[in-house]
Amino acid sequence: MVRAGAVGTHLPTSSLDIFGDLRKMNKRQLYYQVLNFAMIVSSALMIWKGLIVLTGSESPIVVVLSGSMEPAFHRGDLLFLTNFREDPIRAEIMVTSSF
Repeated sequence: MVRAGAVGTHLPTSSLDIFGDLRKMNKRQLYYQVLNFAMIVSSALMIWKGLIVLTGSESPIVVVLSGSMEPAFHRGDLLFLTNFREDPIRAEIMVTSSF
């Protein structure tokens, strides 16, 4: 049972009080969090490097940041780039945004 006055009292005073949360963890929890973070970052880098090898492009996935490529590509669209010598140059929209 929760008393009306006790609601929200366990929340940190600042939304950026990450170090307070880290101090409250024991060593095993802290190591687990660091290991999870390292696995996520290394997985993302391996996927990125794998796409570089498969596509032959230094930037296999890019995001359209401005409206300079409209009407073919809109802001927020993801473009998948390849650098194969035998393929002709063509434009395809992979993902379109609904903003």
